[in-house]
Amino acid sequence: MSEEERNAFLSAERTCRLASAGKDGQPHVTPLWFAWDGSALWISSIVRSQRWTDILNDSRVAIVVDAGDSYEDLRGVEIRGKAAVVGEVPRTGADYPALETVERLYAQKYADGHIYYDGRHAWLRVVPDKIVTWDFRKRSVHA
Repeated sequence: MSEEERNAFLSAERTCRLASAGKDGQPHVTPLWFAWDGSALWISSIVRSQRWTDILNDSRVAIVVDAGDSYEDLRGVEIRGKAAVVGEVPRTGADYPALETVERLYAQKYADGHIYYDGRHAWLRVVPDKIVTWDFRKRSVHA
């Protein structure tokens, strides 16, 4: 995928799978909603979750966003990087300029433009160290 295609894909798709590592080194994978701001992937995570605990102990994560029902339609993005907590924990809605854009993107994508603060979630930002994309729809087939 080109950068433009990747950005459009990440802006449109709704679910990612985030892999974190537990203290014992075992992977923990969870499906999550996310927002992409063009340079970082943002996760609104429950702060009393295994994922949150894992990331506080080891910030390295891998994330996959993919789509397609048949083999020829498979496409996706893999992001590797470190997750960092941004803002208050848990998020209560206090003014925090660094979250304005991501909360607007997230609210537009999932909640008809409204952001809700439930006292259980906080923001994680993953700035990619590595991005891999694929789009099998672009493969040329030779008989």
